[in-house]
Amino acid sequence: MNDVKTEIVKKLGIQENWSALPKSREYLAQYEPKSVDDLPARSMKDSFTSALLPLSQDLALRDKYVTFMGSVRLGRLMEDMDLFAVWVLHQHVKLPNLDPSIPLPYTFVTLFVDSINFTDHIPKNDSDIRLSGHVSWVGRSSVEVVVWLEQKFQGRWRKLTRALFLMACRNATNSAAAIVNPLNPENDGEKKIFTGGENRKRKRIQLQKESIFHGQEPSAFEQKLIHNIFMKTMDLNNKNKTFNVRKIPSGAIWMEDAQLSNVIYSHPEDRNAHNSVFGGYLMRQALELSWGLVYTLNEGRCRLRCINDITFSRPVPVSSLLKMHAHLVYTEVNYMVIVVINETYDAISGEHTTSNVFYYTYSCDVPVNQIIPKTYNEAMWYLDGRRKFIAAVGGEDEKIEGLTQKSG
Repeated sequence: MNDVKTEIVKKLGIQENWSALPKSREYLAQYEPKSVDDLPARSMKDSFTSALLPLSQDLALRDKYVTFMGSVRLGRLMEDMDLFAVWVLHQHVKLPNLDPSIPLPYTFVTLFVDSINFTDHIPKNDSDIRLSGHVSWVGRSSVEVVVWLEQKFQGRWRKLTRALFLMACRNATNSAAAIVNPLNPENDGEKKIFTGGENRKRKRIQLQKESIFHGQEPSAFEQKLIHNIFMKTMDLNNKNKTFNVRKIPSGAIWMEDAQLSNVIYSHPEDRNAHNSVFGGYLMRQALELSWGLVYTLNEGRCRLRCINDITFSRPVPVSSLLKMHAHLVYTEVNYMVIVVINETYDAISGEHTTSNVFYYTYSCDVPVNQIIPKTYNEAMWYLDGRRKFIAAVGGEDEKIEGLTQKSG
């Protein structure tokens, strides 16, 4: 993976040492492809590549990845997967008329990370980990990359997880979209993978339209659910009934009491090849904050089961003050859904901007306390978390309702 990072910097022609005024890449505009006809179609095997984390031999590297419990820091692995996805994209891009001495006239940006499900295999800190991947779908300027994570166990590679990265191809100065080589599936298997990418694109568009946070009101079922939760917090035995007095049911906690925040000042060492904060670094910090919240609520007896999705709304300048807030927004039997919101603060303008939103689903050894929203805003987060949970477990409203009733 160290070689991967070095090669990316080399291929993009990025200066290695930090400078507040980086070398201009405007001259590369003359090498940008003007039409998709100028770009040869690529196959999935053209972009397939692998990289290794040699934890079995590199003791210094092992120290960076080990947790205090002896397993591997998943946040570090997510950081590597994001970098590796960029490397896979480098294998896909081919400009036949570009002189090898000229840097690629592209900027690659992570837009979205789709559902990442983890197997039951707990990664060990003293065994090699392999990253593999290839391009699975291509639009005009957007590319989907699939990345696998495996670890060697008793002489065999065992799957840890798989992730889907949606990447944007931008021009050399990151000021406009850039066309990229089309993908030509070569057999029925590749056609099926490509069709899956098309379906995921349509699904993302549909989910965005249906999002509560894009003006879509909750369904009748969801409205009834929130009303029932609200009624559970009312003291119906009190003669002086009032909405101003609410009580927390037994075995439950208020959503406002289940949160954890962190403040991080970003530095040049956390930058990507384009002098913004590296997306993988944000993924690592957010994941570890979510685990910290789970640890405080359940004494560490939980495992990350799924990263539901990760959204990168805008680049984060290196000079930013990062304010990360983790909230427990939904619980179901022994599952917890955590959302982490990354706000960037610009000291010069005084503006706070939400740049990233991360969702995580954890499973715990024992049933967890039910989370109860107190305000309407929290109720919307509750419903959004519930939707993420349903997507993670592949359930339906009736199935989840059955689980709720069974758990009491």
